[in-house]
Amino acid sequence: MNQFSTALRQAFRYRLALAGVLVSSLAVAVFWGANLGSVYPIVEVVLKGKSLPEWVDESIARSTESIAEHREASAELREQLSEDVGNGDAENGDVGNAIAGNGRARRELDREIYQHDSRVEAEVRALKLATTLRPAIDRYMPRTPFATLGVVVIALLAGSVLKSIFLIFNVVLVERLAHLITFDLRKRFYRNTLAMSLADFSRQPSSELMSRMTHDMNALNLGLVVVFGRAIREPLKMAACLIGAGLVCWRLLLLSLVVTPLAMYLINRLAKSVRRANRRAMEEMSQLYGRLDESFSGIQAVKAFTMERYERRRFHQLAKVYFHKAMKIVTYDSFTKPSTEIMSIAVVSLALLTGGYLVLNQETHLLGLKMCERPLTFGALMAFFALLAGVSDPSRKLAEVFHDVQRAAAAAERVYSMMDRQPSIVDPPRPKPLPAPLDELSFRNVSFHYQPDCPVLCDVSLRIPAGKSVAIVGPNGCGKTTLMNLIPRFYDPQQGAVLWNDVDLRKLRMRDFRQRIGMVTQHTQLFDDTVMNNIRYGSLGATDQQVIDAARRANADRFICEKLPHGYQTVIGQAGKLLSGGQRQRIALARAILRDPEILILDEATSQIDLESERLIHRALASFVVGRTALMITHRLATLELADLIIVMDGGQVLDVGTHDQLLQRCEFYQRLQQHKAA
Repeated sequence: MNQFSTALRQAFRYRLALAGVLVSSLAVAVFWGANLGSVYPIVEVVLKGKSLPEWVDESIARSTESIAEHREASAELREQLSEDVGNGDAENGDVGNAIAGNGRARRELDREIYQHDSRVEAEVRALKLATTLRPAIDRYMPRTPFATLGVVVIALLAGSVLKSIFLIFNVVLVERLAHLITFDLRKRFYRNTLAMSLADFSRQPSSELMSRMTHDMNALNLGLVVVFGRAIREPLKMAACLIGAGLVCWRLLLLSLVVTPLAMYLINRLAKSVRRANRRAMEEMSQLYGRLDESFSGIQAVKAFTMERYERRRFHQLAKVYFHKAMKIVTYDSFTKPSTEIMSIAVVSLALLTGGYLVLNQETHLLGLKMCERPLTFGALMAFFALLAGVSDPSRKLAEVFHDVQRAAAAAERVYSMMDRQPSIVDPPRPKPLPAPLDELSFRNVSFHYQPDCPVLCDVSLRIPAGKSVAIVGPNGCGKTTLMNLIPRFYDPQQGAVLWNDVDLRKLRMRDFRQRIGMVTQHTQLFDDTVMNNIRYGSLGATDQQVIDAARRANADRFICEKLPHGYQTVIGQAGKLLSGGQRQRIALARAILRDPEILILDEATSQIDLESERLIHRALASFVVGRTALMITHRLATLELADLIIVMDGGQVLDVGTHDQLLQRCEFYQRLQQHKAA
């Protein structure tokens, strides 16, 4: 519950909305209790054929008469007590022996005197209240029973209308407050997730992130709605009813509530089980998200290999596990409502027995214990029962709240566990200014691994002068892409350093040098947006004309204008699936060109496109890389021709560096690579 409490504390950022929630909840509770309390004047006044003025007059007369009777009885008992003590002295000659012999009788007399005195005090308070209210009642209240009933009914209707108005305000404010908190949490979750490094993303599947961002966040939002709504409103309604019942007879109320601790203990035990079950169910839901993401994103492979039945079977197994987890939650939750109802029935039953005894016998004591100041009337007892019954509806709703709160607590643990993560790659506390312009990019004794026992780069040292085009060649898995990913600090080397003009990249602010780097990768990253916005992604401040100029330099303008239905305003679908591979690559190149970077990184940018698109891209690169630091991972001879230097890698090490002709003469490994390509 600690993480859920953290989410709840976010409400203090919206103090006005929170205050509105509390005030409207309190108003709903007050009118709820007042409406139930209307039973008293109906039963005690109207149904006895009286008006309020008549009832007040009778109450004053009854209290005056009762005061006189109990004062007289108290005086007689005091006189009797005095006579008994005196007689004991005369007969025994020893006060101690007299008190010892008549101790029990004297204690009984003291108890009766105390009861009469207490009754006098209670009647005096009742007389004072009735006398205070009498002028206003005589002036404003009707004189007939039916007219009095009309006033009570009008007051009841007015109270119900006002309660409903405050309830509407309360519901709207609660939803607004909950959604504001969730809105902030979603933004924070997204911001923290974007700040994580690529290594963190590779360890955390995107389906897991989506599950926590949607399913878990929705569960948390529902919990917030419940807590600020029913979890505040219903206890206040219960409190209003309990206060009203306490005003009728607080000792009877305490006696009636003796069974509640047991029910609260059982509910607390259930809470822990429900929270654990919800957390496990959410983990299974994440697995379902992962299965859906894989099958939908790989739908072409599913259909090509006729694996629909296999995928259905795998989904069935996961969904079945989730079903069993959900049923476990339902089973735990099913105990909550009966526990609450049994508790409510037990409270009312105990009150019915005790209150019935006091009213039927006009007693103020039960088994020697004082229960009330004055004997309860039938109307007071009915009001007491009505208020106790008014507690049952909020308690039933709180039982329904129970499951939602436990589910939200489990969701909060999962959401905050993601938000509290710290990225493995961060800016230095005091970053150095980025040297400008770039003179040299170098790798100094760089070693890197994804898994401790599987080195990817081994003691790599390189010097890349600014303005040079460098191609990196080698077999798959030799570390080419990893080496390039160290330049924008997607990863940090475990040993050694990557330097920008002899300054370690880890001493610079990432935003500074990443803004001066452009990338085009083998797997083009485009978004479900217009062509214009996808190109502008490289420089958000660019004008439309600058975007078009970049597209022309990338040889993309022609197909955009001639083949796309809406030109630059054509929405290209998720990941650009409405375009061909060559078209996607040219848009990605246009985006990099628009950025006008000092360092251009091309990772197999032309490996999976048609020859015509490759030719157009090479033509664009031939002019764009002139005088620019370009790093190209490639196996294509046409791309190698653009390079001033070629780096040959194998097994995570640099074997040789030179021009194409130099390497053909002295590097056997490079010769084999070229022979393999030619074959």
